[in-house]
Amino acid sequence: MKFQTSLFLFSATTCQAWSASPLLPTTARTFAAAALRAASFDIETIGEADTDSFRIKFKSGGDVISPWHDIPLKGEKGYNMIVEIPKMTKAKMEISTKEGSNPIAQDIKKGKLRDYHGPIFWNYGALPQTWEDPTEEHPELKVFGDDDPIDVVEIGSKALGMGSVTEVKPLGVLAMIDDGELDWKVIAIAVDDPLAQVYNDIDDVPDAIKDGVREWFRWYKTPDDKPLNGFGFDEKFLNKAESEKVIEETHEAWKKLIAGDTVAPKLWIK
Repeated sequence: MKFQTSLFLFSATTCQAWSASPLLPTTARTFAAAALRAASFDIETIGEADTDSFRIKFKSGGDVISPWHDIPLKGEKGYNMIVEIPKMTKAKMEISTKEGSNPIAQDIKKGKLRDYHGPIFWNYGALPQTWEDPTEEHPELKVFGDDDPIDVVEIGSKALGMGSVTEVKPLGVLAMIDDGELDWKVIAIAVDDPLAQVYNDIDDVPDAIKDGVREWFRWYKTPDDKPLNGFGFDEKFLNKAESEKVIEETHEAWKKLIAGDTVAPKLWIK
């Protein structure tokens, strides 16, 4: 499937305003989001899908912004999820934390574009303005963060567009241990999904879905001769309250990163 460079306009009426300039001082980003309650942004697709040049860039007022740093963590009704991988797709897309302005790009390992060996059954993405600090050891699990924004598994009924920003309600969180690193998986539902009226905490989610999420993430790397992933807290999903604590901890870690209190020279934070 081929894409020409194009622009799509998304209404971000549930988001606060972001800096339109990549030159905004990083220490001001946390506060710039409070300026407006309604804004719009563009996503621009560059290059052809399934190539290493394909990018989804985010713009506001014609200027490039960072989806990681400039989109606020919270909207009016929930947390803002940046959708990287729509449900039932295989391309391993992600916010490029080391690339200027952090576009969405396909992950590359050993010079090859990375795909899952089968489709992911849920929408997958990240929460902006969060960071799993690789210098901070979890006091109970005794592992360090994976150096990425916190991941979200959205279990709603529809596929969400790549690059879209969707408000979600956290339901729980799973502490995945991937290659010795802590890689939290927030389980959430889009606030406008019909199931959001039914799912309010992790115990409301059917066991079949919870087991499916856990086992998918346990096994998904094994076709590449990688070991099974493990999980902390006896492999249990922590509840909604705990998930929000974890999100807040990663948000505080991000604020320290932006302020320069934590040094991570390989990440793009300008």
